[in-house]
Amino acid sequence: MNALKKLMSLKKIVVGMIHVSALPGTPEYGGNVKEIISTAVKEADIYKKAGIDAIAIENMHDIPYLKRNTGPEISTLMSIIGYEIKSKTNLPCGIQILAGANRDALAAANSAGLDFIRAEGFVFAHIADEGFIESDAGALLRFRKNISAENVLIFTDIKKKHSSHSITGDVVIAETAKAAEFFLSDGVIVTGSSTGAEVNPDELKEVGAVVKIPVIIGSGITFSNIQKYYELADAFIIGSYFKKDGQWRNGVDGRRVKSFMRRFNKFSG
Repeated sequence: MNALKKLMSLKKIVVGMIHVSALPGTPEYGGNVKEIISTAVKEADIYKKAGIDAIAIENMHDIPYLKRNTGPEISTLMSIIGYEIKSKTNLPCGIQILAGANRDALAAANSAGLDFIRAEGFVFAHIADEGFIESDAGALLRFRKNISAENVLIFTDIKKKHSSHSITGDVVIAETAKAAEFFLSDGVIVTGSSTGAEVNPDELKEVGAVVKIPVIIGSGITFSNIQKYYELADAFIIGSYFKKDGQWRNGVDGRRVKSFMRRFNKFSG
């Protein structure tokens, strides 16, 4: 059984995000692959020592993002980073490759023995920073079957942040969640309007009322608001708050993670 799926059947979990340094070929790449890997592994160790439940890696520094296809120079290094992190921490680990490079992420996760991917544009279409993103559920799940990656969970963003959803404005978030579940998503991710922005609690309640798969908060969770959201979701992906000064571009701050996890664990009893 997938390690993360088993863990989530037992408790609510916190997923710590690692925003890996800019990767080869991107405008802000610094020229040192070994340093990129080493930095990511060090941040993973900070998370593990702070008692985090799982880790996710994302290429958020690769601005501006390509749409859907990133190239082997990105997916291969992300796979290596994921493998190193999981090997050294023995924690469930997942991957997201921006922007909407779900197929690349799935291949990387499968090769590295990771537990999940975070997928954009799984159902319905939207306008993102990178342009028009069409849904890819059918193609993605067929690809997962073809490469025997059924053990890799696919968590899917709905009404994704940093995007316009005017073309699906007549489809409420609950219906979007139902569509994702119908198309075999392993869990739906609800976010605020941008990185670090809080989720609308009413939207979370609407989603939780109509799906049986896990509901995951993908942005905006902090030490101050976790009590408000704790009962509304099954998992919490946290990036910005865990960074120094609460800024996603900075490194992971172990003190912030430890204090948050102490508070979080009080709610879980």
